Amino acid sequence: MSKNGSMSEMERIQRGLEAFLQQELEGMQEQPQSREPQLFNIKDTNDESNSSKKDQQAENRINESDDLEEYDEQDDDMRGYEYHEDWDSKEHVAQMKTIKKQQKRAASQNTRETSKKKTEKTKKKRKKSKFKRFCMFLLVFLALLAGGMYYVVGKVYNKMEYEEIEALATAPMQEEGVVNILLIGNDSRSDGEDGRSDAMILLSVSKKTEKIYMTSLLRDMYVEIPGYKGNRLNAAYAYGGAELLMDTIEHNFDITVNRYVLVNFEAFANVVDAVGGIELELSSQEVEYVNAYLWEYNVLTNRPEGTDYMDTSVSGLVHLNGAQALSYTRNRYLGTDFGRTERQRKVLAQIIQKLPKAMVTNPKELINGLTTNLTTNLTQQECVQLCFWAAGALSYDMEQNSIPLEGTYTNATIRDMSVLEVDFETNKEFIRKNIYGEEE
Repeated sequence: MSKNGSMSEMERIQRGLEAFLQQELEGMQEQPQSREPQLFNIKDTNDESNSSKKDQQAENRINESDDLEEYDEQDDDMRGYEYHEDWDSKEHVAQMKTIKKQQKRAASQNTRETSKKKTEKTKKKRKKSKFKRFCMFLLVFLALLAGGMYYVVGKVYNKMEYEEIEALATAPMQEEGVVNILLIGNDSRSDGEDGRSDAMILLSVSKKTEKIYMTSLLRDMYVEIPGYKGNRLNAAYAYGGAELLMDTIEHNFDITVNRYVLVNFEAFANVVDAVGGIELELSSQEVEYVNAYLWEYNVLTNRPEGTDYMDTSVSGLVHLNGAQALSYTRNRYLGTDFGRTERQRKVLAQIIQKLPKAMVTNPKELINGLTTNLTTNLTQQECVQLCFWAAGALSYDMEQNSIPLEGTYTNATIRDMSVLEVDFETNKEFIRKNIYGEEE
């Protein structure tokens, strides 16, 4: 191609471009309104399907927003306030402050309740801990008390005379809620004569009735003695000692007795002195008989004649020492044997009342005076148990009686012996009802 041909071609192109630009300018002058700048995305702008999907999603979001606004408005109604679209209004601001205060108060209340519950739990734990400590202290205290009691009882027990009865060695001390101990007063003399049982008192501690019973058993009752002919009750001791006497009581009255304590005259007088003596109402006649029995006691104990004699002009409430109290209980000429057993129970009741104080104020004299003249088949362990039971029985009422009951016997003479013939069935019923708490 020639040079002239190339130029003419270039000129045509140039003129064409100028004409295109001129047309564009004229078109822009015909439409003077402003046009907003268009933003172009790198993505394909011609994808109409994508655009329609976006429009649909936007519309869905708007609808969801409307639903959420409606839900929030309902929820606001449930909270107790109205919904306001104008979030900048004073009423709305005040309501929001009120709600925040209520929420703070509720949170504070929850915090206090939580703290209160924690405090209560802590208190309960502390109470439980204190209770556990108290229980532990109580157990230790009881263990020490039991150990101390066992030691003290052991010291006293070693001075007693223990006499095992093989047939009763395994028999329980307590039966049917009742502990029966037969107290035997022996009238043995210093010359070694064993003598008969001068006093027989059944001491019963009943947990059923919460009472302590002292039941005198009259020695002149005519009873059946196992292995021997019928005789007075006190003859059983002369025939076979405490064991046969307990068997005889059980055989005739259907009451279990397998523990006994035997004391002689001297031990009885010593224990009265150890508790500080007793105070009793005495008539002038009883004072005279006290002096009469004191004469015999002074002879048996090698004391000078006239020792501890009482003024016969004195009557009413008087103080008795050991020897005088013993002489008072031995008198059977005033009121026969019933009067004598009643006097024995009066003295014994005062001794029991004064024993706890004497154990604290005068333990040495009490122990030395009593234990050296005492024989029993109670074991050391049983003596410890009795001490604990005695502490619990301090609140028990004490009742006294005698067997046979009034109106249940007749005086009789059998083999030249003055005896009492007894209605045993009536007396058995009385024992079961009063000591064991059985109903008729």
